[in-house]
Amino acid sequence: MTKSIPIQQILLDQIQIPTKLLSSYTTLGLNEKELTVILQLHRFLQEKNDFPTPFEIASHLTIDEKECANILRKLIQKNVLEIEQKENDQKQRSEAYCLNPLWEKIYATAKPEVEQTDGTIFILFEQEFGRPLSPFEIETINAWLDDDEIAPSLIKAGLRESVLMGKLNFKYIDRILRDWMKKGIKTVDQARNASRNFHNNQSVKQETTKKRDTSFYYNWLEGED
Repeated sequence: MTKSIPIQQILLDQIQIPTKLLSSYTTLGLNEKELTVILQLHRFLQEKNDFPTPFEIASHLTIDEKECANILRKLIQKNVLEIEQKENDQKQRSEAYCLNPLWEKIYATAKPEVEQTDGTIFILFEQEFGRPLSPFEIETINAWLDDDEIAPSLIKAGLRESVLMGKLNFKYIDRILRDWMKKGIKTVDQARNASRNFHNNQSVKQETTKKRDTSFYYNWLEGED
């Protein structure tokens, strides 16, 4: 006779998955692979593994580690997943995945949409940096958009200004955006005028140190978007 599995064991070996996730994930622009990664990630979080590696997640799927890492990056770009900074009692810092943005999108009541990015801002950054953005860099852009409520067009202007200054890094872009916020600059035209005035006041001659398409940055100051 075959041994029947105790019902109690089956009941204990379960995790809770919101029904609304399964019925509405397509409305959030998610596909089945992304949904499966979310479900695996949800399981890891339930098991107190707050920051599983792409290899750990992929080992339970039919995709490889590289594709899993790419999907995690896309989930952060779509603002359904974020990375939190944690600190324990010994002041040791660690990172943890958080699915709260996903639950908020599923259960929050409809809110007026801010300026849509459609992911183009992330693509623009990746093209300019010449590589995929890291999860931290994606989080930084999302923070500019969601926490600081900076218009995507103004963030793009900050990127252009950083390249014009020959300082292509996120810290410098953040400094530019925060300086504009302090000055009450909220439109691209205002940012363009402030940048033009700044460059006109500089006596240092600009020298091209990198072979780049300078028309992109010329257009930024001349108002050709």
